[in-house]
Amino acid sequence: MTAATRTPDQQLAVDLAMEAGRLLVDLRSSGPSGRELGDLGDRRANTVLLERLAADRPDDAVLSEESADDLARVDSDRVWIIDPVDGTREYGLGDRPDWAVHVALWERDGDPALSRLTAAAVGLPALGVVAGVDDDEIYAAPVGNGGVHGGGLLPPRSGSRPRIVLSASRPPRFADAVAEAVGGELVPLGSAGAKAAAVVRGEADAYIHAGGQYQWDSAAPAGVALARGFVAVRIDGSPLEYNVADTYLPDLLVCRSDLADAILGAIADHDGPAPHRAGPGR
Repeated sequence: MTAATRTPDQQLAVDLAMEAGRLLVDLRSSGPSGRELGDLGDRRANTVLLERLAADRPDDAVLSEESADDLARVDSDRVWIIDPVDGTREYGLGDRPDWAVHVALWERDGDPALSRLTAAAVGLPALGVVAGVDDDEIYAAPVGNGGVHGGGLLPPRSGSRPRIVLSASRPPRFADAVAEAVGGELVPLGSAGAKAAAVVRGEADAYIHAGGQYQWDSAAPAGVALARGFVAVRIDGSPLEYNVADTYLPDLLVCRSDLADAILGAIADHDGPAPHRAGPGR
């Protein structure tokens, strides 16, 4: 897929991530910091996203981290799943690039097994880019005072070992086993969106998480990764399921397809149950 073949929904996801990202970058340079900045950014970006969706897709349901969950969405055929600021702590620090804006669309199919994410975008506002479902790097210029075009989330590689990104505060219990299985190195990074984006941008090779997440944490990252040919599944290899009543979705693997079986096998060897073969997520 290329930019020329994006659907209207896929383009809207990109536009929403850009719009919220620009607001957040401008807000970041306006004075507040720390938790105050994080809370303010969450609220204002959420308002921007909800207002735009209400105007452009008035019949669609929305699941947002920053809004009360209306369970009527479970019966909707189209649900936008958004996280206005993923990595609020990193955003509030002022000089970290590893935070993101998540926008994804889940659509119901007549066959429940085919219901899936059909549009997704992960904005990296501090870098001035948006990762969408196609391989084109989308520049969200201008970025204001808080970002630099073309920058990276991680330092340049110093060798050929696979990079496995993970949470600094909640690393998975099996992280060392996975690194040993693929001959990789563990690299801490903030924000689920930033970690998944590091994989799809080629800065890392896998992202593992088992410390607890919700649907809005992984929907956009998984949607982008799957559309670009990467693996995005639960850590037992089962599909990711969205627009279910319980928003808790505690674990995630995003990786290059050639690493999936080795990583899932290492997790299973460490934790016990045999893994599913990695297949498409939903």
